[in-house]
Formats: sequence, structure tokens, C-alpha cells
Amino acid sequence: MQRYIIHLENVKYISREANWLLKTARSLVSDIGVIVRDTRVASRHVEFDTSVPENISMEEVLRRFATISPISEYEHLVEKRMGKHEAILKAKDLFNDEKYWGAHEALESVWKNTHHEERDLLNGIILIAAAFVHYQKDEYSICIAILSRAMEKLSQAKGLYFEMDLDEIKKRVLRIIETGKIERFTI
Repeated sequence: MQRYIIHLENVKYISREANWLLKTARSLVSDIGVIVRDTRVASRHVEFDTSVPENISMEEVLRRFATISPISEYEHLVEKRMGKHEAILKAKDLFNDEKYWGAHEALESVWKNTHHEERDLLNGIILIAAAFVHYQKDEYSICIAILSRAMEKLSQAKGLYFEMDLDEIKKRVLRIIETGKIERFTI
């Protein structure tokens, strides 16, 4: 099996439809052995985490997914080694494009190799990305709970980190926790 992230254009879907989209996608490809692990709904795309058997062409998989919405892009997931700077900038771009799962994954390898305050800071950002993954899956209470954990990890963070305004990030997260109204933001 090969793992792919498939992005469809989001022309009409909202996060409340994530479960329906997951079931729909599974029904479209289950007969050819494709596994659809998860669905996440962003404002501009719908993201499907899939595993595709070696003997099935991606063109066939994409043709079937296109019945939901036009294909935006797809990525074959293979473990890539990146340096710290590259991984953090990649994660920032992914986060700002509402590809929160990818941002989480890009930061994970960096986080594992850091210590003390920087480790907590990165863990806080990873948790924010994870929270927004749950938001995209229509799991609002889980999103808020994870954002609360992120704030604990970011308690000592301040200033700029790789051009990310940590004070502004904390302010945005705190506002979400206090109001219960989830608003996407960029970092």
C-alpha cells in the first residue's frame, strides 16, 4: 500500500459534512481496495488521507474522487528528511494553507530533537495544528480541549520564532478557548 493525501477543491462543503464525505469516499473506492483513513474539510479544500494498493493506478482513484469535487492536488507520502529551518518553514506554509495534519507531521521530527523551552514551544504549535485537524473533522469540543493543552505548552513562549508572532498566536488561541468560537488564523 502507498499512502497519499488527496485534496479536492472545496466548493460547498463544511466541517459538519466531514463524516458524510468520509463515508462517500470510502464507498467510491472500497471495491478496488483503497482505504480512506480520514477526511478533513478546510475552507478551500477537502483533504483525504488514503492508502492505495500497489496495483491500483492513481488515475483511477482520482477519477473516482473527482465525482465528489474537482481534484486540486495529491501527494504521495514518503518520509522526507528536512533540516530544522526547512521543516519549520514548511510547517508554517502548510498551517497557513489549512493543511494542519501536514503541518503537524512536518514539525514532529523537529520537536523530537529539541529541548526545554523550544520543545514546549514546538509542542504547543503542534497541538494547535492537531486541534484544527479535529475542527476540520467536526470535533469542536476536542479542538477546544487540545487548544487548552497547547496554551499550557506555550505558557513561556513570547516574541518571534521563525517569524511567527507567538504573542499573537497565544492571543488568538486564548480568544477561541474563552469564546468557544473557532476561528482559523495564520501563523
